[in-house]
Amino acid sequence: METLLSAAEPIAIRVEDSSHAAAARMAVQGMAHGLGFNDARASDAAIVVTEAVSNIVKHAGRGIFVARSLARAGTLGIEMLAIDSGPGMASLPASSRDGHSTAGTPGTGLGAMGRIASEMEVFTRPGDGTIVRMVVWERRGVPPPAEDYQVGAVALPKAGETACGDAWGMETHPRGATLLVADGLGHGPDACVAAQAAVDALRRYPDERPSRVLDVAHGMLRATRGAAVAVMRHDLLAGTVAYAGIGNIAAVVLNGPDRKAMVSHNGILGHGAHRAHEFEYAWPGGALMVAHTDGLQSQWSLAEHSGIFGHHPSIIAALLVRDYSRGRDDVTVLAVRAPGSREER
Repeated sequence: METLLSAAEPIAIRVEDSSHAAAARMAVQGMAHGLGFNDARASDAAIVVTEAVSNIVKHAGRGIFVARSLARAGTLGIEMLAIDSGPGMASLPASSRDGHSTAGTPGTGLGAMGRIASEMEVFTRPGDGTIVRMVVWERRGVPPPAEDYQVGAVALPKAGETACGDAWGMETHPRGATLLVADGLGHGPDACVAAQAAVDALRRYPDERPSRVLDVAHGMLRATRGAAVAVMRHDLLAGTVAYAGIGNIAAVVLNGPDRKAMVSHNGILGHGAHRAHEFEYAWPGGALMVAHTDGLQSQWSLAEHSGIFGHHPSIIAALLVRDYSRGRDDVTVLAVRAPGSREER
């Protein structure tokens, strides 16, 4: 399973000019060295991010670059997402060939990224922008085995802020996994502290019921400004998810044409009294669960983006943040595909 490592903070950069390629490169190199990458592999990651951000500027003018650390089967890596709303690509194979360019450049960007990255996946359509997912693992050669749960997450601070007031976490247990999404009250560093406290509660009790995790988080958040928090405990064998939420975290399970929304209660965890009620929903293998903070519009849809369900959940999360962010708050989207058969939905 892929997870976020607390030792390396996620990176989020709003790309608006060519100087942001250098900023992104330095941030990713710092993450790579912090994870213990050797110099050669850190350099590989730097090349990938430089090409990715430069492509955003050349072809779309502006966009978003995010990166997070991964751990899979004892191997460490960095996932990078280059997100834009530009013209998109008419032909991905043609655009990936060295020498092909629509911006008057040598046309080696996508080709170089594909050769260096351990994993690379692109979602693009003419007029619908481009999202590129790249993973650089700490070692070249045979990649680690495929994960069971596919996990995608994009957390973006409010414009002008460096600390994101949202947070998420995921822990496995003998029957599946438990996930948490938190939105600290307000934004900035104090909101970040509150949201991270909720994630710490999950890490302390990874195998507890959602209501119990919320009870623990409620006590831990008393010294903070408080947060909206939702906890989802997936039972892989039963194909169900137990859900409990306080505040305006939204979550849905997408399974074929079915879209089932989960129910949260009003309130702020850490302040006042709270009563965490659990509800159970179907979450079968291959289905996608999407949870997000209120920085995302509630009326979002993936139906108009043909083929998107066949992509990694990180690309799905990136598309939702790109197209449906409110633009005036932190925003976090967590998308998780349960192990099992996957069909175009």
